[in-house]
Amino acid sequence: MNLPNKITVTRIFLVPFFIIVLFLPFEYSNLLALIVFIVAASTDCLDGHIARSRNLVTNFGKFLDPLADKLLVTAALVALVGQNKIPSWVATIIIAREFIVTGIRLLAVGEGRVIAASIWGKIKTVTQIIAICLLLLDNYEAPINQSDIFMLGKLDTMFANFMANPSLQSSISILSTVMLIVAVIATLYSCYDYIVKNIDILKLDNC
Repeated sequence: MNLPNKITVTRIFLVPFFIIVLFLPFEYSNLLALIVFIVAASTDCLDGHIARSRNLVTNFGKFLDPLADKLLVTAALVALVGQNKIPSWVATIIIAREFIVTGIRLLAVGEGRVIAASIWGKIKTVTQIIAICLLLLDNYEAPINQSDIFMLGKLDTMFANFMANPSLQSSISILSTVMLIVAVIATLYSCYDYIVKNIDILKLDNC
């Protein structure tokens, strides 16, 4: 196994470690989990750079790298739902997008086609990671209302709290919610963009 693939495997092993740390019963578990998450997420850039610069790109790496990314983000989203920091529908949308894109990729592989990552896919990933990092820092304790579309009610409450008592923590709460909304929008649009650009693979005329 070459170095980039070893780094990717390390990212996968960091996923359960991240979950364990996040739910440890001590005050700074979220902060420690954030550090683990940042280390794991940063290995994505590292393994890709090493693989390309040293000509170590392999089919195993092409399979494993996106799988590791999806495992990390999915684990974080499910954990945040468990902590009542995000609505379950947000995690469902983001995870569903990955299922759809993976399905299209599998169909493309069956036809001997390779679909390159788009700019919107990269934007989606970056916004999701930023949102997750901010949410891990967010100590907003009010329960999530699952019917609060795009968390506008939560934003309204947090803005009111910020205006009454400005603080770093209230600022983080507002930023985390805004970034989560941005991440959901980027996720939906990247899915739409992916389907439109590869609609021929689905062969809808044969349905």
